[in-house]
Amino acid sequence: MAFAFRIDRSSGVPSYVQIVQQVQQALRLGQLEPGDRLPTARAVVEATALNPNTVLKAYRELESQGLVETRRRHGTFITGTLGASAGGSPWRAELADVAARARTAGLEREDLAALFTAVLEDLYSSTRLPKEPDAVPHQQS
Repeated sequence: MAFAFRIDRSSGVPSYVQIVQQVQQALRLGQLEPGDRLPTARAVVEATALNPNTVLKAYRELESQGLVETRRRHGTFITGTLGASAGGSPWRAELADVAARARTAGLEREDLAALFTAVLEDLYSSTRLPKEPDAVPHQQS
């Protein structure tokens, strides 16, 4: 499988973090699976004009997360997984429909991403364990 990284230099997110996040997303979506080979650091450098140390830092981070293994003279291979593969999920089609309607309504990509992130924060923060009973909530004056 050919996997290519896309680096957004204007995002404010460090390039090595973008590489790590793209691999994590590809794993979650089933686009990468254990046994798949990532592009060589040299190929990533040539395609993105990144510093070789940046690519190697990303690959080391992925290795420390247990997601890849670098085999000398053979490459870097996916060895781990993240959650259930959501790539073929019926949720993808439903989310694509919502995104298309939002775009038609005039929302920009960043607007929809911010809105979705806020919804996820609200939803998942409500499932956290309650605070200890003796904790006093902060009151605004």
